[in-house]
Amino acid sequence: MRKEAYSAENGLDPRCHEGNIGALMALRPCTVVIENLTPLTEGGRYPIKRSVGESMVVEADVFKEGHDVVRARLKWRRVGDPNWHFAPMEPIPNGDDRWRGHCAFFENAQFELTVEAWGDAFLSWQHEFSTKFKAGLADLTSETLEGAAFVEKAAARAKALSHAVDAKRLKELAQKMRKGSKEEVNELSHLPELEALMQAYPDLAESTEYYLDKPPVRSLVETTIPKSMVRYPKVTVDRTRALFAAWYEFFPRSAEGIGERGSTFRDCIERVDDAKRMGFDVIYFPPIHPIGLSARKGKNNTVTCQPGEPGVPYAIGNRNQGCPNGGGHCDVAPELGSLEDFDWLVKEIHARGMEVALDFAINCSPDHPYVKDHPDWFFARPDGTIKYAENPPKKYQDVYPLNFHNSDWRNLWEELTAVVLFWARRKVRIFRVDNPHTKPVAFWEFLIGKVQAEFPDTIFLSEAFTRPKMMRTLAKAGFGQSYTYFTWRNNKHELTEYFTELTQTECVEYFRPNLWPNTPDILPFFLQQGGRPAFLIRMALTATLSPVYGIYSGFELCENAALPNKEEYLDSEKYQWKERDWNAPGNIKDFVTRLNHIRSENRALQTFRNLLFHWAENEHVLFFSKITEARDNLILVVVSLDPWRAQSSFVHVPLELIDCTEDETYQMHDLLTDDRYLWSGRRNFVELTLDRPAHVFRVRKKVRHETDFETYL
Repeated sequence: MRKEAYSAENGLDPRCHEGNIGALMALRPCTVVIENLTPLTEGGRYPIKRSVGESMVVEADVFKEGHDVVRARLKWRRVGDPNWHFAPMEPIPNGDDRWRGHCAFFENAQFELTVEAWGDAFLSWQHEFSTKFKAGLADLTSETLEGAAFVEKAAARAKALSHAVDAKRLKELAQKMRKGSKEEVNELSHLPELEALMQAYPDLAESTEYYLDKPPVRSLVETTIPKSMVRYPKVTVDRTRALFAAWYEFFPRSAEGIGERGSTFRDCIERVDDAKRMGFDVIYFPPIHPIGLSARKGKNNTVTCQPGEPGVPYAIGNRNQGCPNGGGHCDVAPELGSLEDFDWLVKEIHARGMEVALDFAINCSPDHPYVKDHPDWFFARPDGTIKYAENPPKKYQDVYPLNFHNSDWRNLWEELTAVVLFWARRKVRIFRVDNPHTKPVAFWEFLIGKVQAEFPDTIFLSEAFTRPKMMRTLAKAGFGQSYTYFTWRNNKHELTEYFTELTQTECVEYFRPNLWPNTPDILPFFLQQGGRPAFLIRMALTATLSPVYGIYSGFELCENAALPNKEEYLDSEKYQWKERDWNAPGNIKDFVTRLNHIRSENRALQTFRNLLFHWAENEHVLFFSKITEARDNLILVVVSLDPWRAQSSFVHVPLELIDCTEDETYQMHDLLTDDRYLWSGRRNFVELTLDRPAHVFRVRKKVRHETDFETYL
């Protein structure tokens, strides 16, 4: 029976009892030290994140006492599966006992992994025999018999695995070794066939595996621990859309762009098709639930709502009349249609190769069913009334926040989880969560864990513009994507510093940025003041810096009318129906479409951890690259950061990425315009205008003669 083992950090290994495999593990000393495994998030407290098809590099310190030859391998499996996948690990040259292995994941599931290491008796014997043979020792009979015994034991292991052919061959080699001269034995011991067979059937009786937990053990004598206490590092593998997607947000009630009345679910198809033509694959709807009547807000957030004004979708409630499913979070606003109409729209969106993301806003208007049925779920004032939400100086009289630590918190947590499951069962598998940082992190671990146990393909986006540590902790706790500070990072230093932090620190192992240049709540001053060139600049950065991004409708129309001295839209459609000409002059829809096409055609833009910044001599010009792991797709991006003036700069091309020397010529193909430029050496010149503030280059290398640049990187 294969035995289990424990991490070396406290010098003990739990092993399965022969007679009690199921629940208990006995302890024995470790045979190999395995420590400092990476990547780990908070020492293994949270899973590492990957998406389907992504690989992962795992490293660990692996060493053993004495002079034995050590071997190690990486092991990973889907949680709950009995069988492991294996990949060999190799010592890093000059790495001071640092070992490295690679694995890849091809299922949307949670995996566990470990490093297993052992002293390899055969390789140790091989080294010893060879050393003695080269030294000219006359009698190596004992050593020969020892080596033959190792090979015979490997034959027995092969037979136990029903690999009869390999077992027979190993027996034959063992017999040859027993009968051979020391010269023949030395040659046999280095036979590639024998080395391969011995590696295929290693002796793992004394192997050590890496585990996270350290049981409180004081003695090795007859000591057991529950097997459930032993944990492996985890890897959450999300589906591809968690890593690569383009979101388009619009309010269904404004789908037709008519200011006097609202649209319905069945009026949304033209808006969906327009987003599809622009290359978006996720349609994101703000809350679609019934809107409360009590304390309903009016146009531009006025406290008094005028007759006929639609209210704020984030004030989720119950009109008591016309709500098809009783109101609340498991219902739709009757003015948008029925649940059947919503299901129809979801089906139509899926038929176009897209999917729906819903806003999960945990807000209740005074009319919400929870207020009547569970008043203890809310915050009570001393006078007995329920406290409404505030973010001074802002007041949200139309919203009651929930108290996640009330005495009935378990039922509240279960109820909110049931809400998400309700929509997941209606084919919605992406949720943008409104203000998750104002709810307990433990609640999100609970909810996301339960939802993904039933629907592993569910993706959660954290809309948390808050303190960095809270943003990062929410990502660790299960959110597959996260909002970022990109919205306010405009100059070269800010962008370089921020994205270096996201890609070159441990953040990259769990934090997936979803970049938004605007939202219904935020119209940054850069867009207000910079006009159309600012929208072009931010679009180029948004679409190329991160494989996941989104825009809120109106961005493509360069809408930038704001409330005075505020980063908020004037006449925001949060409070009213929005009138729009979806093809208004000056729009940048063609630019958006071209960028999305470039993203879909270039794998280098479909991952995040490959972002590298390079030197542009002008402080108003940002220069960066993205390259695939196989180095067969290289994108170089140059973007002006100045929406008021044309800019130019010398940029320093990373020749090491394109495998060119200083005197070689290569072609830069601008995928935005289809223009082509011949460059040579490292330092080259670029010009950027207000109408064309970016270049997205793909490199062509010369392959046969001076004018032939047919090989793309």
